[in-house]
Amino acid sequence: MNQNFATYDIFESYRQGGEWMGATAKAFWSNPMFGLSTSPVPAAFAAWGEVTERAFSRMIAKPDWGIDSVVTAGREYVVSIETVLSKPFGDLIQFRVDRPKPTGRKVLLVAPMSGHYATLLRKTVLSLLPNCDVYITDWHNARDIPVSEGKFDIEDFTLYLVDFMKELGDDLHVIAVCQPAPLTLAATAYLAEISPEHQPASLTLIGGPIDPDAAATDVTDFGRRVTMGHLEKGVIQRVGVKHKGFGRLVYPGAVQLASFLSMNLETHAKAFADQIGAVASEEAAEHDRHNAFYDEYLAVMDMTAEFYLSTVERIFKNRDIADNKFTIKGHKVDFSKITETAVKTVEGMDDDITAPGQCIAALDLLTGLPDAMKASHVEPGAGHYGIFAGKAWRRNIRPLVIDFIDANSGKG
Repeated sequence: MNQNFATYDIFESYRQGGEWMGATAKAFWSNPMFGLSTSPVPAAFAAWGEVTERAFSRMIAKPDWGIDSVVTAGREYVVSIETVLSKPFGDLIQFRVDRPKPTGRKVLLVAPMSGHYATLLRKTVLSLLPNCDVYITDWHNARDIPVSEGKFDIEDFTLYLVDFMKELGDDLHVIAVCQPAPLTLAATAYLAEISPEHQPASLTLIGGPIDPDAAATDVTDFGRRVTMGHLEKGVIQRVGVKHKGFGRLVYPGAVQLASFLSMNLETHAKAFADQIGAVASEEAAEHDRHNAFYDEYLAVMDMTAEFYLSTVERIFKNRDIADNKFTIKGHKVDFSKITETAVKTVEGMDDDITAPGQCIAALDLLTGLPDAMKASHVEPGAGHYGIFAGKAWRRNIRPLVIDFIDANSGKG
């Protein structure tokens, strides 16, 4: 593994340099003296500086939830965010709506730990708040967690979910989005065996790699092709000196972001070029579509090295979940123990990250669950993001999930 503390700080220095260059260009070319010129050059350079400074500054900032109120049945209610259970690597938080009484639908959203903050599910939360009492897993940036807190791998992640479900009690409905879907399924099976009174009433798995080999994508091809030694030497670094997690081995957010951008480099380059043109011509706005997307997309967090490496090795390479051989602290998790939790899978027909077939594989593992308690949905024309936060989610998938919750709860 990379034992050099300086590598992490060098990446941060590059980021600071980019932010500084953007701020300098913006300040210089925005000088009033250039207002006397008819040349478009000053405006173009000032626009480049503004867009560049904003992009690099967002890489180290955790986005705000920005959810202050919600409209339900024609009335607006104040929303406050409260911590229900605090743990070193992540919190369980609630979006408490100041309405007369609970909705009767207690929903836990399991957010991905895959490079972005839980705020990636902001639109998902907003869409559920009018009809549900919403809780979410708020994972912490590994660079801010002292080494003294110990390790955090996929087994620890699963046990965190077990604790969160126990905390929320009965008649709970869990929705897992993308990366945590297989581990949420494992947590449910673990609870069904050791603490059946705490198992959720329903579990909805959205676009998760239960069986990565069921349908090949660039992500699954990478998981099979790369060696663990290559990953350890190539992407794992130690947190630099300015952070609380100094010395912790992590998969840095900056490295993850470079990987994200490289997958669709031409698309991202065009988006930034168009935004520079829009700023130069004074057609851009603070919260326009570009800024709304990239303020979230560029905000990345470090993952612990052991979590990332164990995900690649055990979920993608060894197929521990797909082959029903996942263990937690030496205890084998048996998916056939799930007999009372209704399970629904949701996939997008055009999902190029978790292709159709990978998530629905969960239903074949549930040999102890009656077919009447299994459901699946494949959304035509929907990509990965669309099935949990886009148009497909709002118009088609969300109503189906609400109906599934009602059919398998006290309300049903």
